[in-house]
Amino acid sequence: MPVFAANLTMMFNEWAFLDRFDAAAEAGFAAVEYLFPYEAAPEAIAERLARNNLQQALFNLPPGDWAAGERGIAALPGRFDALKADVERGLDYAAATGVRRLHLMAGIADRHDEDAASAYWRSVTYAAGRLAEKGIDLLLEPINGRNMPGYFLNDFAAAERLIAECALPNLKLQFDIYHRQIIHGDVTIALRHLLPIAGHIQIASVPSRNEPDGEELNYPYLFGEIDRLGYDGFVGCEYIPRGHTLDGLGWFKPFVRS
Repeated sequence: MPVFAANLTMMFNEWAFLDRFDAAAEAGFAAVEYLFPYEAAPEAIAERLARNNLQQALFNLPPGDWAAGERGIAALPGRFDALKADVERGLDYAAATGVRRLHLMAGIADRHDEDAASAYWRSVTYAAGRLAEKGIDLLLEPINGRNMPGYFLNDFAAAERLIAECALPNLKLQFDIYHRQIIHGDVTIALRHLLPIAGHIQIASVPSRNEPDGEELNYPYLFGEIDRLGYDGFVGCEYIPRGHTLDGLGWFKPFVRS
């Protein structure tokens, strides 16, 4: 059975950030994820995790200047020193939360630009090496161009090739089913092919990015397929509730932790 992680950036927004940990635990989640933890103290997050017996499934390394439109800096030439500092900041939060996987955002850049590709390779191999020292996996996530126009890593085959070429044991794919369906479709066959290199799965309905209970994808079937394939990692609920978070958790009732 999948272990679902509530995404506290998108879900439980009726509560302040730290209170979302309590709300997610009360709703029956055993794990949480979010985009970025950096506005809260690592010790405060660690306390909420311990208080609620929650596992920290995932979060992103710092993305650059998000408010200015940056969506990661790994593929941006000239930003390597900043990236190294960002990795250290992320590791501070990893030490506090016990997380075993971190996502590195690529940034807005042309995937076919040689300077961007070189910068990305350098950033990925450095970050993966540094995280390996702490026993942490580095995840790469293809993101669709509708939600994030111009994103460097916008293709699953490109991510697969890079992971194979780097040949680093802690470099894994972040398989977001929502993004996969929008970019390529063929979700089930892709799961069967790519799950051996996947370190994390995320879900949402397509096209609306709401609860995984309708629209284009048959999630009960996909959950069964994930089980049949032997995946034992987390499934992140990176969706935007249609209304109040608790009102949309009917799909989750069979998976509530006892």
